[in-house]
Amino acid sequence: MTTSEAIAVVMAAGKGTRMKSELPKVLFPVLGRPMIEYVLDAIDAAGIGRVVVVVGYEADRVRTALESKGGLDFALQAEQLGTGHAVMSAREHIEGHEGPVLVVAGDSPLMQGPSLAALLTDYHRRPAACIMGTIHRPDPTGLGRILRDAAGNFIGVVEEKDATAEQRRITEVNMSYYVFHAPDLLAALGELRTDNAQGEYYITDCPGHLLAAGKEVRALPVLEACEALGVNTVDDLAAVEAELARQFS
Repeated sequence: MTTSEAIAVVMAAGKGTRMKSELPKVLFPVLGRPMIEYVLDAIDAAGIGRVVVVVGYEADRVRTALESKGGLDFALQAEQLGTGHAVMSAREHIEGHEGPVLVVAGDSPLMQGPSLAALLTDYHRRPAACIMGTIHRPDPTGLGRILRDAAGNFIGVVEEKDATAEQRRITEVNMSYYVFHAPDLLAALGELRTDNAQGEYYITDCPGHLLAAGKEVRALPVLEACEALGVNTVDDLAAVEAELARQFS
């Protein structure tokens, strides 16, 4: 691998308490397959050859479930201290890399390879410290809104609980698809703090730190409509299964 090629970091350490099961969230079956396998398929379809899976809760169980995939590296997040901490746990796999690092969640079974490829194509066309994949949702309730200036440039993300009434009307939302320039990602991780309600390190804070450092951050609404469906509850899982069944029919 050359240092310009992409690395994917897949966050797969969580328990998923709202799923009301002891099974690691990323191993919940979707049409008979662990949901993380769909994420890995999308990464493969985007042409990314090096993949680091960050495991934590029931780490050995997740590793064993993915043995048949082959070619994966694993990083251990011994304590689950947030999404930023998950990526910190993969630091040794990122250090020395000079190209793009894709960061995504392992519980996104409707992730699409063309969406990831579009983000990487944009990075190679004009490298930036961070490129975020976004989507316009008719109902953006519960998601972080993308803020832009008058010229359309990305200026930040505001979480719904912190948003003004006007900001809550924004339909472009953050779906936690990121392509970072590796050295900039490492620098931003070093700036993360836990001074928030959950006492955790959030990867969502990295774009703001990069902007504050004078780096370029872009937000691209390139995700497909189906990628707006996430899995946080059993009901969400049923909706995702129905969408996948429709795609495969």
